[in-house]
Amino acid sequence: MNTAYLLIGGNLGDRQFYLQKARELIQQFCGNIVHYSAIYETAAWGITDQPSFYNQALALETSLEPEKLMLELLGIEECMGRKRSIKMGPRVIDLDILLIDGRIINSSLLTLPHPSLSIRRFALLPLAEIAPMLIHPISVKTIAQLLDECTDKLDVQKKTIEAN
Repeated sequence: MNTAYLLIGGNLGDRQFYLQKARELIQQFCGNIVHYSAIYETAAWGITDQPSFYNQALALETSLEPEKLMLELLGIEECMGRKRSIKMGPRVIDLDILLIDGRIINSSLLTLPHPSLSIRRFALLPLAEIAPMLIHPISVKTIAQLLDECTDKLDVQKKTIEAN
């Protein structure tokens, strides 16, 4: 059994509904969600002239190997209506694998740990909520340490909505 840490998010339509639907589909096709963070609202990264995102970190117990998990997540995105037309553009859902069991992977399909994890506050903050002592396998620092050191000033706010 693997423990995967995911970041889910989106900035189009009913953002809360899409996060809930993504969690349901991940639970159905990928494994057991054992923990999840609050939902955070985040200004857009990269292309900033677009709606803000809702993001949430998940801890997932899965029997799937990392590349198979990535393929399942891509299938869920497609099923939910994700269109990959503009890199970093608006989207109903985005499902990223941040870390899996300290593995380091560089393939055409998947890079682990997620190459931008340590520089993105919108990923570190929800991940630190559910796994602050998790070790990043390349920097060998905890997620809490990476968050403390992160220089990203992007506005990230915890939402008071229920993440059920």
